[in-house]
Amino acid sequence: MKKSKLIAMLAVLGMALTGLAIAIISGQGLPTFGGLSLPMWSLVIAFGVQWLVFIPAYLMKTERFYDLTGALSNITVVVFCFSLSTATARNYLLAGLIIIWAVRLGSFLFWRVCADGGDTRFVKIRVNFYRFLITWTLQALWVFVISLSAILAMASGVDEPLNWLAGLGISCWLLGFILEVTADVQKRQFRAEPSNSGKFIRHGLWAWSQHPNYFGEILVWVGISIVALPVLSGWLYLGLVSPLFVILVLTKVTGIPLLEASANKRWGGDPDYEVYKAQTPVLIPRRP
Repeated sequence: MKKSKLIAMLAVLGMALTGLAIAIISGQGLPTFGGLSLPMWSLVIAFGVQWLVFIPAYLMKTERFYDLTGALSNITVVVFCFSLSTATARNYLLAGLIIIWAVRLGSFLFWRVCADGGDTRFVKIRVNFYRFLITWTLQALWVFVISLSAILAMASGVDEPLNWLAGLGISCWLLGFILEVTADVQKRQFRAEPSNSGKFIRHGLWAWSQHPNYFGEILVWVGISIVALPVLSGWLYLGLVSPLFVILVLTKVTGIPLLEASANKRWGGDPDYEVYKAQTPVLIPRRP
């Protein structure tokens, strides 16, 4: 086996084992259903769905259903966990926040890839079995980990009344959701203008941050974790890794690094672009 293939398979195995370890540790002492705890069921669903859809996606060499599958997996996981948990106000709230986020983002990304005819990030990846498998496996880990705080809150069985922390979490989620939606709409409107062809966006929220949609995404999951926090204890605190994982992936793995590399390739050396990069925060918004 070539070195690149071996590294790819080790990456897939590493992500699967990471998810398995988190599910085992966080599931200690939790009730089981069919022999598995809710974290373990969530892991099985997340990885099972991604690997299953990966097969036809690779055969057809398409990434069209990638983001849609991720969103539907999020919804499936949270609905499954909610159906097996106590129907508390907090669990209804957590499930509702995740479903609203997933429906909006999943439908937007699916519409975008259909309208654009593809996603440039996948042009070279989708024809390589091993690299394409890595992206689907990473999405499986993403689906499992980002919802972990909500999953563990539901699995805890604790019925704690909603308090000021819930209000803080909802406010954080709402702010993040608004930022993400607004940034996505502004960018689509910008690209829809023929006169903006070949240009980069630098108005609206994009004048405040180079990646305002990612900052909104982070706030969404910070908010969900805050809502879940009061019913977490012991190993369930592992659920707080959710927003940390979101930050890691978006800032160091597939989010900002890939987009910056693409942008630098297109506009690197352009005086206006270089000034924009120098004066505009990469992530956390600042008034221009």
